[in-house]
Amino acid sequence: MTGDDMPDGLTTTAPAAEPTALVESRMTTLGVLARLVRDPLTSVPPEAYAAPLVRARFAGGQRLYLVDPPLIQDALVRHADDLAKTSDVGRVLGPALGQGLLTAEGAHWRWQRRGAAPAFAPGRLGAFLPAMIAAAEAMTRRWASLGDGAEVDVGHETSVTTLDIIVATMLPGGGDLDVARIVRSVSDYLAPAGWMFACAMLGLPGWMPHPGRRRAMAAARSFQGAMRREVARRRAEPGAADDLVAALLGAADPETGRAMTDDELADNIATFVMAGHETTAVALAWSLHLLSRHPEHEARLVAEVEAVTGGGPVRPEHVERLAFARAVFEEACRLYPPAPIIGRGVRRGFRLGPARAEEGSVLIVPIHALHRNRLLWDQPERFDPERFMPERTRTRHRYSFMPFGAGPRVCIGAGFATLEAVAVLAVVLRAFRLESAGAEPHATMHVTLRPDRPIRMRVRRR
Repeated sequence: MTGDDMPDGLTTTAPAAEPTALVESRMTTLGVLARLVRDPLTSVPPEAYAAPLVRARFAGGQRLYLVDPPLIQDALVRHADDLAKTSDVGRVLGPALGQGLLTAEGAHWRWQRRGAAPAFAPGRLGAFLPAMIAAAEAMTRRWASLGDGAEVDVGHETSVTTLDIIVATMLPGGGDLDVARIVRSVSDYLAPAGWMFACAMLGLPGWMPHPGRRRAMAAARSFQGAMRREVARRRAEPGAADDLVAALLGAADPETGRAMTDDELADNIATFVMAGHETTAVALAWSLHLLSRHPEHEARLVAEVEAVTGGGPVRPEHVERLAFARAVFEEACRLYPPAPIIGRGVRRGFRLGPARAEEGSVLIVPIHALHRNRLLWDQPERFDPERFMPERTRTRHRYSFMPFGAGPRVCIGAGFATLEAVAVLAVVLRAFRLESAGAEPHATMHVTLRPDRPIRMRVRRR
């Protein structure tokens, strides 16, 4: 990896700031808006890649960019009740996800989180492994049918596979769901995200036309329609399966006893289907891309799989023992965090290190910058899975690595995503060697951190 892997406009040659320093951004409102439209990731001030705390004034308001792990922990944990999701999150994701876990606030969010939590309990995750392995094996069969040396779009392949896993584990019996159509709907909806963020920042009405809006809204309607049909099917078949939908059907607000309405059920299913497959799919695509560029790490991962499996097929009991495969995935998530930026609105002001988080201002944790900040990481642009081997992780601050967020609103499916990624990498790389067959992709933000072009690879049998 080199500095060329940084999104345009994010490289900086400034010396790293002191750990307690507050740095003022030189970016202007007009410049930020232009960058939001082009790629929201480039709207992060370049100073955030070498400083712990950056302050910016945009559109008459204050934004604080937190890149210091203790400050991030202070804000997201200690002051969690003083913060709320920023309005642009609801603006961008609301049409597709409604008021599910990712977009809801306050008490409505808390009771939905409690209702969904049993489905993601650590002790339950192992039961999902057979479906994860089966979906990965189905992908290898697709590739084998194409012939040795065939080209594939890795991002599309990982999207189909992770959606297959979500359907098999969270919606068993949901065979009527059109996986290919859902994958297209997600891509169509996320494509104009930059315009959505820019309009939200300016406070423009949601109906304001912009490039890609009509297609995105059509995709949202199609996606939500599929989720509502799934809810109707499950309402008609109570007790059909012990899965996420069953957990949500049985959930009730402990304060009021209120159960979820059909709309709330559909919103949460939509959240798990879209967010649950999209984030893991893009992280897996980046993992395979990086391994194709670093054959020494690919060889070590394959050797680990062979040693753990004894040369046989990957089984559920093997996955937890694949420490290096997990380290590869986590290092890929460091360089290409699936959710590269998280934001919080300040409801009540509070002191935050050398700055004050003013009421009405916005706190941004630019995770992409955090993961590549030169104060925290040695040679941060280099792909080095050793960073995530157990002996290296013990001394690292918990909030220096947060690919799935942090604090009370950390992604409920983070453990699920990591387990499925390790399983997929083990199955796929044991069967195939991947060679790059296209131009070098660069990261661009469409809510998730996607490649700016398809990651084309040639797949060869081992």
